[in-house]
Amino acid sequence: MLHLFTNPTHNSGQVTRRQLLKMSALSTGIAGGLGHLPQAKAETHSSRGRAKGCIYLFLCGGPSQPDLWDLKPLAPSGVRSEFDSIATSVPGLHFGELIPQVARHADKLAVIRSMTHTDNDHVGAIVHSLLGQLPAGPGQFYIDRKDHPGLGAIVQSQRPQNSPLPPWIVLPRYFTTGSPAYKGQSAGFLGSPYDPLVFNKETKASLSDSPLTLGDLELSAGITRERLMARHDLSRSLGQKLTAGNTARAGEMFEQAFGMLVTPAVRRALQLDDESTQTRERYGRNEYGQSLLMARRLIEAGVQFVNVFWTFFDSKGCQFNLWDNHGVANDVCGIDGQLTGRQQLTHQYCTPSFDRSFSALIEDLSDRGLLDETLVAVAGEFGRTPKINATAGRDHWAHCYTQLLAGGGVRGGSIWGESDAQGAYVARDPVSPDDFAATILHAFGIDAESLIKDNLGRPLPVTTGRPVTALF
Repeated sequence: MLHLFTNPTHNSGQVTRRQLLKMSALSTGIAGGLGHLPQAKAETHSSRGRAKGCIYLFLCGGPSQPDLWDLKPLAPSGVRSEFDSIATSVPGLHFGELIPQVARHADKLAVIRSMTHTDNDHVGAIVHSLLGQLPAGPGQFYIDRKDHPGLGAIVQSQRPQNSPLPPWIVLPRYFTTGSPAYKGQSAGFLGSPYDPLVFNKETKASLSDSPLTLGDLELSAGITRERLMARHDLSRSLGQKLTAGNTARAGEMFEQAFGMLVTPAVRRALQLDDESTQTRERYGRNEYGQSLLMARRLIEAGVQFVNVFWTFFDSKGCQFNLWDNHGVANDVCGIDGQLTGRQQLTHQYCTPSFDRSFSALIEDLSDRGLLDETLVAVAGEFGRTPKINATAGRDHWAHCYTQLLAGGGVRGGSIWGESDAQGAYVARDPVSPDDFAATILHAFGIDAESLIKDNLGRPLPVTTGRPVTALF
């Protein structure tokens, strides 16, 4: 069930096209209420998104839906959030007080409150979420050429683009926890031509305003653009007859890589220094804010899919996920003193930074006219328990949690699904990680029944999920 909200005070009394669509949906399907809020039945036809690009923000560790998106103010003490609920830009829709700037953009968001799966372990849940389906076998967590392709690879295989920019980019680095990269971050059996470009930013001082380096796109010391051009001409003259089979494909990859190195438009897209001080401050002077700003620049330049991973590294490069807000003992990863779950959630580089940078991204995309064709997804591997634990935190909970979508044809100011009175289990319209992935593909106009061939030539569906088409 899709709950739709309208804001009668929006746009100084003028009725926008989006409001007309909402009012039309309401007039054809009023179905009762969520409290006093209207509900509209899901449309029976398959309306499509119009995404040309996607920014997929992953909050590593599992964000707390009972404190952010799905508060239960009538739940008993010990379940009810310690934080107050606040009004959003959508009448009747409330978020937690930790994200006031995001709340002002709720009219652009679709809130899915019925995400669910069964794995309360980080690694398995991460793989399921990023891959958009369960891996082929138990214990298979890390990228492998036999994998089903990640979403960025599927998009570029189904919607090829003619651009010198790589179609899929990962910021600020692969998502790992001291291990190889998790599945869902490679092209799998589609092969290396569809793999993402990874910035692979150093983990040291990751919370400072240190630059997002270009890695392999940086020219080596002593190599000028002119010298690179001369090498390119020599290489082409030597390889003119090597045009068959895999060699031809390698040549195409070489030309794409060369184009990325020498094309001014590509390098301009990667230069954050071109942004005003005001804009960089608005996003936040840390790797989270600057990664989201870089994501916007890349989308604007024509990149199709950008993953941004939000995880905490201290000044020594020690990883510690503040979104995983159990509460922690002394001296964990260089953080002095004990942190309660509440202190983790309110840490400078958790909800305050998210509120600032995510709201800046949505506002910036909207102001530039990019949001309509850019899907923005906010996800985690699971949510948090309804019950608050002894260290004022919440533990892993995959049975019912919340994720967000915006742009790309998604209906803003809407809610899909519902949790029960304490936010423990899905009360209506469950959505699996598979379905969420299928919904992202649907935003690009890619049918769930579309096929790709594995490395043995067998046709496989691009997704095992079913898209939530009523969100569009």
